[in-house]
Amino acid sequence: MNLIEQIDLWAQNEPTRLAYDYLGQEYTYQQLKQASDAVAHKLLTMNLSAGPIMVYGGQEFATLATFLGCVKAGHAYIPVDSHSPKERLEIINQIAQPVACVKAEEVELTVEIPVIEPTELAGILEQMVAPIAKDHYVSGAENFYIIFTSGTTGLPKGVQISHDNLASFVKWMQLDFGLESGATFLAQAPYSFDLSVMSIYPSLSMGGKLAVLPRQITDNFKELFAALPKLSLDAWVSTPSFMDICLMQPTFDQEHLPALKTFLFCGEELTHKTAAMLKQRFPAAKIYNTYGPTEATVAISAVEISREILDNYGRLPIGYVKRESEIVLVDNDLQPVEVGQPGEILLLGPGISKGYLNNPEKTAHAFVEYQGKAAYRTGDLGQFDDQGLLFYKGRLDFQVKMHGFRIELEEVDHHLDKVSLINQATTVPKYDKDHKVNQLIAYVVAEKNDYPTELALTQAIKKELAETTLNYMIPQRFKYVDSLPLTMNGKIDRKSLMQEVNN
Repeated sequence: MNLIEQIDLWAQNEPTRLAYDYLGQEYTYQQLKQASDAVAHKLLTMNLSAGPIMVYGGQEFATLATFLGCVKAGHAYIPVDSHSPKERLEIINQIAQPVACVKAEEVELTVEIPVIEPTELAGILEQMVAPIAKDHYVSGAENFYIIFTSGTTGLPKGVQISHDNLASFVKWMQLDFGLESGATFLAQAPYSFDLSVMSIYPSLSMGGKLAVLPRQITDNFKELFAALPKLSLDAWVSTPSFMDICLMQPTFDQEHLPALKTFLFCGEELTHKTAAMLKQRFPAAKIYNTYGPTEATVAISAVEISREILDNYGRLPIGYVKRESEIVLVDNDLQPVEVGQPGEILLLGPGISKGYLNNPEKTAHAFVEYQGKAAYRTGDLGQFDDQGLLFYKGRLDFQVKMHGFRIELEEVDHHLDKVSLINQATTVPKYDKDHKVNQLIAYVVAEKNDYPTELALTQAIKKELAETTLNYMIPQRFKYVDSLPLTMNGKIDRKSLMQEVNN
């Protein structure tokens, strides 16, 4: 069954069931169907040519209804977050060549395509129209959404995800994670970040409710901690970095949030420290570590972080491959590495994107053929243990060379994370005038301590590090900060710190 049909079936069978809660403003499945039908009807009357539609907005109900409306009218949507700089919008518009733009929020944007402004959209959403014929819906290999990557290494790339890519991911979520029909899911990730897909479509296809935590709440700790208990969440979806913020609140635990039974993490490495503290706070809950790039439709491997896993592994595994998919570890020549050896993670299966929109060069580099099948080169290093569990070993492009040693920055972060005096940390390289790395600098959020000076604290940290870490990997400088900067997607923003250090 088409995903849209799965969602609309709830409106047909249980029209008053709640689908969306935006800070207390609740919407039913019937309202979601009516609003998305109205958007689709409007788009169909505009006689647009084939191609994607840019949707600009935050996490309001209007944004979600527009996404579904685009798909019902046969167009993929491109979510663009309302906190995006104007320059990014213009770049996405240039690359994607959308056939229309829908604004759920006000923004100055000069484009030569039809635009639906917020006031017009508000009127459309109220209209009652006849149901949209299913033959208009996006289906099969047609693009369902296109998410633009952050573009930290140059121009952003538009990852094309088809209906069938997404359906494969949703089916896996429905079958393998013990999620209950009707569960309330946290919707915290911005909709331009594919982690949000882990909330939206499993929830809506299973008759669940999306409880939204928009950015203006998550950016204010007092408001965040006041809002969380009111959401009555069953399933949590976020990056580990956002979880670290929530764990700063002592009442973030099972006693105060008794409904919360499942935690799903993706987007960056889940550290042992974060998972162990979470398990302590929510002993009855299931914690899943998942892994996957946007190009593989959110995630492609997962493992439940049980007490046994916590006891047996210092660095947590990223899981077993999802059904009908395959993970192969390869060398530079795309040859499988020997058993037990690290290699680049190569992904195959029904979730793999067809490539980057209007970017044949980048597509040809990352999307390759492997033994006659379409595959994606992640640029991530991985290693299997003898149980078939996959471990993440860092990015190929976060490797630096210093004094002849090859150093994986994320491995240094991993060792820092285990130090008792450190709450959170990340490492950045400092380059000399010849563009060689001459220093590693650790940005550290320290635990409360009694050390009289930063120098004394640094010495204590280095002493503890020396017990687990090779000498050349220990950072030469430590900078103490109250918090680490996060990207718009909730990951630690290593690249902004690298700029700070090297400017």
